[in-house]
Amino acid sequence: MTDYEQFVDSIKRKTGIDLALYKEAQMKRRLTSLYEKKGFKSFVDFYRAIESDRALLDEFLDRMTINVSEFYRNGKRWEVLDQKIFPRLLKDNKRLKVWSAACSTGEEPYSLAMVLSNHMPLSQVAIQATDLDNNAIAKAKAGVYPERSLAEVPANMKTKYFTQDGAFYKVSNDIKQAVTFKNHNLLKDHYDSNFDLIVCRNVMIYFTEEAKDQIYANFSKALRPGGVLFVGSTEQIFNPARYDFEIEDTFFYRKKS
Repeated sequence: MTDYEQFVDSIKRKTGIDLALYKEAQMKRRLTSLYEKKGFKSFVDFYRAIESDRALLDEFLDRMTINVSEFYRNGKRWEVLDQKIFPRLLKDNKRLKVWSAACSTGEEPYSLAMVLSNHMPLSQVAIQATDLDNNAIAKAKAGVYPERSLAEVPANMKTKYFTQDGAFYKVSNDIKQAVTFKNHNLLKDHYDSNFDLIVCRNVMIYFTEEAKDQIYANFSKALRPGGVLFVGSTEQIFNPARYDFEIEDTFFYRKKS
C-alpha cells in the first residue's frame, strides 16, 4: 500500500470522507502542496499531525473541498432559470422545494433566492443549501463577499440585496433568511426527496466516474417527476436517460414524469 493509499484509508476511518472517490491525480497534487507547505515529508507524517491538531484537520478539509464560487456564475444559464425553468415549475407548485448541493461559500443559494424573488415574495422562498466543509458554511452564513464575487450580479439585484462595507459587500437579511445551511456529504449522507430543483455545479468534475454515477442516481431519486437538475458548464450528462432525465435546456435536466 502506498503512503497515499494509507492516508486515504486513515482519513476515511477518521472522517467518513472517501478520498478514493475523488480523481486521484488532482487530489494528490492539492494535498501534497499543502503538506509540503506545512513542512511534512510524506502523507504518513501529515496524517500523524492531523490526528492531534484540529486546526490542521480543518485546513485539510478546506483544501480537499473546492470553494471557488461567485454569484450568477455563467450568467446566461441563470437567465434560462429565471425565464424558462422557474415559470414552468411554478405552474405546478407555488411553493418550490429547492436544494443547492455542494453550495461552497453561499453564492449559489443566495443567487437562487434572488432569482426566485422575481417570481414570489422572499418570505415564501425556502432554499436548502449543503456542503461538506463547515468553514465554507460559516462563511456562507456570514454573507460577506469581495466585489469580484459580484461581477455577474444584475445591477438591480446588487442595489436591492447588497450593502457595501469597505471593499466588501454584505448580503441583505431578507436573502439570508431565505436560505438554510447545513453539513452534508454527497457521497455518504441521506438525500431528502421531492425536490423541484437541485442545483449542483462545478463540483462533479472532481469526482471519479463511479462517484458521479452514484450521485446522479441519488439526485434523480431526490427529484419529483418533472423536477430539474441544474449542473455546471463543464458537467454535461452524456447519457441522461440512464438517470431517468431528459434535456430541458443546456445544463438543465428534467426528471421524466
